Amino acid sequence: MSVSTPLLRVRDLAVAFQTVDGLVKAVNGIGFELSAGETLAVVGESGSGKSVAAMAIMRLLPRYAQVSGRIEFDGHDLLSLSDKQMRKLQGNDVAMIFQDPMTAMNPVFTIGNQLTEVIRVHDRSISKGAARARAIELLQLVGIPAAAGRVDSYPHEFSGGMRQRALIAMGIANEPKLLIADEPTTALDVTNQAQVIEVMKRAQEATGAAMMLITHDLGLVAGVADRVQVMYGGRLFETGLTETIYHESRNPYTRGLMASIPSSTSRTEHRLRPIPGAPPSALAFPRGCVFRPRCEFATQECFTEPELRPLDRSLLHWSRCHHAEQLGASADAPVRRRM
Repeated sequence: MSVSTPLLRVRDLAVAFQTVDGLVKAVNGIGFELSAGETLAVVGESGSGKSVAAMAIMRLLPRYAQVSGRIEFDGHDLLSLSDKQMRKLQGNDVAMIFQDPMTAMNPVFTIGNQLTEVIRVHDRSISKGAARARAIELLQLVGIPAAAGRVDSYPHEFSGGMRQRALIAMGIANEPKLLIADEPTTALDVTNQAQVIEVMKRAQEATGAAMMLITHDLGLVAGVADRVQVMYGGRLFETGLTETIYHESRNPYTRGLMASIPSSTSRTEHRLRPIPGAPPSALAFPRGCVFRPRCEFATQECFTEPELRPLDRSLLHWSRCHHAEQLGASADAPVRRRM
């Protein structure tokens, strides 16, 4: 893991949307850092604020979104940049891989046309022929067979896994410094998930980019991420090194996610233990800890909202729980699913 000056710094990021039913608080004051070459996995259930935070970093939220805080990327304050200045960064220094490859690509243009457009829009000195050659090279890098022939295919002529690979190729086309992957394997089967994650690792190694991997599947990021941060109710609930989160979690919500991971390699019987209840509405969070209504460890103290606080002297492991010190490493944590 890189120990250099952070490439990305997020401080007190909050995002809200005014609706007819009231103010939806999607992200509530999160902060984190990401260094060049590092992989940060952001996990949590649907509605936890993962994708909204990523879209805020990319400046892709609608204009009615109420965004506050500070996002610093490579010396730029992203929230203060003009639209023109931000467009120079989008797809160039900062790129995003979206979770639905069919809707993220234009169905009436070939894969090659869309790849060459991404390349030439940021560098008009590149000829169409050179951009096409680069597109073929990118498709080969992400494992598209017979790339020279498939470059002229349309998105609907690719399988789901191949479309996702093409999106990864598009994301790394300009060798970005930061690559944000928003649930890139959601619609894929287990075999394709493993292949796509391996492709992303190769792409990251080829570009040296920092990667922010957003997913709801804790098992997916084992062996991929340097650090993991867990989100719930728009808040950071736990963050730390991957090994620490998997084996020494100090947060009931993270432990609940771990207990719900299927394992085919455990030597002892492991029953899946789903987290009871449902995620809270962003219109009206419960009093105190937002996870309290679903938490088996909840006490009267949990009616007061806990702070995200460090649990070690290295300041690498943080948890938002009043009872973090009392929660030992889970003895029956499922075996990680390595990709």
